[in-house]
Amino acid sequence: MGDKLLESLVRQAIGTIRERYEEPLSLDLLARTATMSKFHFLRTFRDITGVTPIRFLAAVRMDEAKRLLFATSMTVAEISIQVGYSSLGTFTRRFTECVGLSPTAYRRASRGIAVAETEGSRPWSTGHQLGTLSGTVQATAGTSSPIFIGLLERRIPKGRPVAFTTVSEPGPWRLPDVPGGTWHLLVAARAEQLPTDEPAGRILLIATADEV
Repeated sequence: MGDKLLESLVRQAIGTIRERYEEPLSLDLLARTATMSKFHFLRTFRDITGVTPIRFLAAVRMDEAKRLLFATSMTVAEISIQVGYSSLGTFTRRFTECVGLSPTAYRRASRGIAVAETEGSRPWSTGHQLGTLSGTVQATAGTSSPIFIGLLERRIPKGRPVAFTTVSEPGPWRLPDVPGGTWHLLVAARAEQLPTDEPAGRILLIATADEV
């Protein structure tokens, strides 16, 4: 198969994931959607997207869970079912591992409510030398949520931030108590309005910087 055809087939599988993320999608089912053998599909999907289909599915579920936590009054249990988890405990554990905050703590933080240190930044030992990092947020569109600024160990956002803060609008920000090391900077917010068919609040404005 040519590269363009393979990309098209993977896009079909991605479309299936985005449309049916709440269903128990298996690797076999997604491979059939892309009309490939399971092992060929797995290898091709990973080569094109950089992650496995199951990891991509998990990321889509987590993104929808974050949207529901921010934009609705649904309970965490209701949200876990809505995004495809039959076990509240499994959803809570995986959300916390992926986002770095529990679903309840994320809901508070996304609405500008202070989060306790034990729910947010990683508890680094006092042996680390701490510093301060500051900068300025500039947005290309209006934001409908607090702006998240965090330092991560990996380029792909996963796990608890090394340090994080939120600001209510574009402008200066400051991160105190940053341990020595090399970190990836992530800035994210939801767009207020962009020329698209997506509902307002579903579009993410994201910026990253390596090795800060």
